[in-house]
Amino acid sequence: MDGHATAEPAQEDGRRRGGRVLNENEPSTADGTAPPLSGRIADGPSELLREEVLDPQFRYEAEHLLPRYVEIERVLAAEYLRLGLITAREAEDLGAALASVDAHTIDSWREQNMSDIAFALERYVEQRLPSPIPVWHVDRSRNDLQSCAQLLFGRDELAATADALLRFGVAAHRRAGESADLPMPGYTHFQAAQIITPGFYLAALSEQALHTARRMLATYDGIDACPLGAGAMAGQELAWDRAEMARLLGFRRVQPLALTSVASRGWVAEVTAELGLLGGALSRFCTDLLTWAGSEHGFVDLPDALSGISSAMPQKKNFPVLERIRGRTAHLAAYHLDVLLGQRNTPYTNLVEVSKEAGANLLNAFTTGRSVLRLFTAVLDGLAFRADRMARACEQEYFGGFSLANALTLDEGVPWRRAQVIAGAYILAAIEAGRTPRQIDAELLRTIAGDHGFELAEPERALAEAFDVDRALARMSSSGSARPDAVRAVLDEQEQEYRRLREEWSARATARHEGPKAVDRLLRSHPAV
Repeated sequence: MDGHATAEPAQEDGRRRGGRVLNENEPSTADGTAPPLSGRIADGPSELLREEVLDPQFRYEAEHLLPRYVEIERVLAAEYLRLGLITAREAEDLGAALASVDAHTIDSWREQNMSDIAFALERYVEQRLPSPIPVWHVDRSRNDLQSCAQLLFGRDELAATADALLRFGVAAHRRAGESADLPMPGYTHFQAAQIITPGFYLAALSEQALHTARRMLATYDGIDACPLGAGAMAGQELAWDRAEMARLLGFRRVQPLALTSVASRGWVAEVTAELGLLGGALSRFCTDLLTWAGSEHGFVDLPDALSGISSAMPQKKNFPVLERIRGRTAHLAAYHLDVLLGQRNTPYTNLVEVSKEAGANLLNAFTTGRSVLRLFTAVLDGLAFRADRMARACEQEYFGGFSLANALTLDEGVPWRRAQVIAGAYILAAIEAGRTPRQIDAELLRTIAGDHGFELAEPERALAEAFDVDRALARMSSSGSARPDAVRAVLDEQEQEYRRLREEWSARATARHEGPKAVDRLLRSHPAV
């Protein structure tokens, strides 16, 4: 049958293929109990199993996965219609029943359905139908249903996290542009090294955000494969149009192998890995801000609304928000490790250990990741750089040592390694004499160079230029350097990349939301909740 044409089965009295017709209000068997869900198990779960495992799982899925289960069931109803197993009116009835379900109503069906949300949803829909549909749920498994619902949830959460990441990156990018001209000390090995700017530093933070956003986009595309139609593990007996079902659910393609569809939760490890890697990077940037905010440096400040006080020391202004951010990045690494340990050494098939226990902290990973990004974005928005403190620190340190050695080689002909020795000897002697970098001593440099066998023509000019803080940034002529116009060139490229990534994510969001609209048309009405 082509497309989604409607087939009208010959029998309209409800008895299709030998199915028993139930009264529309019949919720149970003659003795008042719910009809059995299996011929193999005669009794429901114990109270212990319900309390410790099943009920918490049910309530979690009712809150976070139920809309995805409903979305999938609507697509399956449309597919039953295409297969000619139900009528257009029955498809509309299924759509109406599914549209009425919510977390509160589904919970009332929990106890009679082994605390399983798929069974509860199936029973709830059956009882809402004007007349029974015997083929409802024929040739079906919970395995691919659950796998698909979880992937839809994870995919949506990843997109939301990428949005928060791009907002964070844009904040870093904006602040970089605002502070690209302010000299500040840069550090290597915890020691003052060269003069940079906050804009140079924040451009690196922006670049990290872009790098992770690109990786998240690649991860999204990599997991954007629909598992629905895989059945229990080996496929299904009816000729389900898996490609069409994938399209209606907003997937770009079908997961080609049924076993992979139900056995793999590798995507959970992939998304938590990205969050863990991002957390590790952000913790390093946060460490710098904590250091710079300390009273010994005082390079940065935060508004009072993002600050704290000491209960004992009134002179202190603390920044616990930075500690919170850095502390939460550790959770992201832990959640990824939890996923890996939950999956390792398990057989490659559908398994509760992998499908549920190993992903128990997936939501925590996403919410923690977005919390870190929101908090860090607020910090960037409120961050104030104290130009006076940064400039004073630049003037007190002998940042020009590298420039002095370069000048001795390029202008005075001193071999590079010897120039390094002479520059270092001058700085050591000047410090011992109590001189600041601005208090240059040309004769001292001339004498030290002479001791090493070199006669200098213009030692005063070499010193004046090397230890001029205002010239330090201008001397950096390579692309990607701390020179303000080089930083702005990078920021211009980053701006284009932010625009591109926004467009890419927008395209995926459009594809994600077009599917349900198409299902609405197929089911004639009753949009998804």
